[in-house]
Amino acid sequence: MNAITDADDVVDENTEAVAAVTAVTLPSRDVPVVAESEVIVVGGGPAGVSAAVAAARSGASVTLLERYSSLGGLASGGMVLVLDDMCNGSEITVTGIVAEYVERLEKYGLAVSPPESERFSSPEMWAKWGRWGTFDFQSHVTPKPICYAVSFDPDGWKRVSNDLVQDSGVNLRLHSWFSQPIVTDGRMTGVVVETKSGPQAIRGEVVIDTTGDIDVASRSGAEFVHDKYLVTLVFRLAGVDTDAAEAYEQANPRETRAINRKIKRLLGGAWELWWLKTPSPGVVWCNCPHLTGFDGADPVSLTMAEFEARERIASALELIRQDLPGFENCYLLDVAQQIGVRQTRLLQGEYVVTKEDITTRRHFADSVARGRDYYTPYRALLPRGVDQLLVAGRHYSASPQAQRMSREIPPCMAMGQAAGIAGALAVSSGDLVRDVPASLVQAGMREQGADPGDVPSANATIDEELELGS
Repeated sequence: MNAITDADDVVDENTEAVAAVTAVTLPSRDVPVVAESEVIVVGGGPAGVSAAVAAARSGASVTLLERYSSLGGLASGGMVLVLDDMCNGSEITVTGIVAEYVERLEKYGLAVSPPESERFSSPEMWAKWGRWGTFDFQSHVTPKPICYAVSFDPDGWKRVSNDLVQDSGVNLRLHSWFSQPIVTDGRMTGVVVETKSGPQAIRGEVVIDTTGDIDVASRSGAEFVHDKYLVTLVFRLAGVDTDAAEAYEQANPRETRAINRKIKRLLGGAWELWWLKTPSPGVVWCNCPHLTGFDGADPVSLTMAEFEARERIASALELIRQDLPGFENCYLLDVAQQIGVRQTRLLQGEYVVTKEDITTRRHFADSVARGRDYYTPYRALLPRGVDQLLVAGRHYSASPQAQRMSREIPPCMAMGQAAGIAGALAVSSGDLVRDVPASLVQAGMREQGADPGDVPSANATIDEELELGS
């Protein structure tokens, strides 16, 4: 049996002291190839499912790899249960596969969103919709305007993900944890994953990294930066009388604010509304506690964050039951399977999106995806230094400041859909993905019902130099 050699491990028989092991040498090994596809997508979160489904619908054979037992990433395992950041005023800007999710979830009774006639700012609309989280979080108006956003159920998201993947003919492999890329002469030709059966290889012509932390790109020679932001371990409470809680809050706003301040201090950080309603009666979503100082790419740091978050949840629960009307009989329903990591490694690709690009709504001629009022150029999905690799999701090519403003689930899904279409186009034409014309990706997005941002909104900033040079 092959063994790992501790090259620097030296034992002194007199003292039985063992020198610190700084590295180990792994034996060479043959890894079986278990699948071959034209496009490989690594990471089955919202961006990954969108990429895989879009590539398959564009005619490519696709393998989707996911480390957990279910699809959905932070939308399901991380229980980030509101879809937002997808409208520019009254204009819905993020469409395509995300809209299919909403339509299917609504058919199952597992999604709630305000009708168009109620998307405006007023005390009445805030009282009706505020606790659903369906408001414009960027607005400085009081009360914040109700807008197009969607509250949904996490297991419903898993179900819809499975349906879309099966319907499109994607070869799905769960329980497959990416371990290393296969790079030949600077070109991606596949990946290796770790499984209960040992290491397995999947060969492909194009690889799309949707891991959230550019696990594939960072190990393939692509340039990146490493930063960190908040991490959050989301939880849900059941047994809540939400009608009583809202009635007390609306009748006693000052007292409610004082109670919530005490709860949020125990949680260690939360958004203004630390609990929101969900499609399941009596169940509320708690997008907290927020923790700072932890590195989402470091297992030791993540372990510490998990422990601290659970301690804060337990300490806050007693006060919640004791002080908050409507929560007297609540109990902890569940804690997210995945801790919510917002930022780790960020690609530094052919173009790095800046904070100014986001705040000025800069439009790019090669825009292939949209957020609320900002645009993502195709170049921001293309790594430097390695070919036949695309990146989509929260780890796309952006500065840390820009990423914090453009990392919500819907725009990441739009990036994934664009990357899947681009990958399929590269396969069909025999071109490198970096040589695929953005105009063809835009056309493919339109064919699949998505808005690539090729037509700027009225409030966009047109950078003539960039438009001419793209």
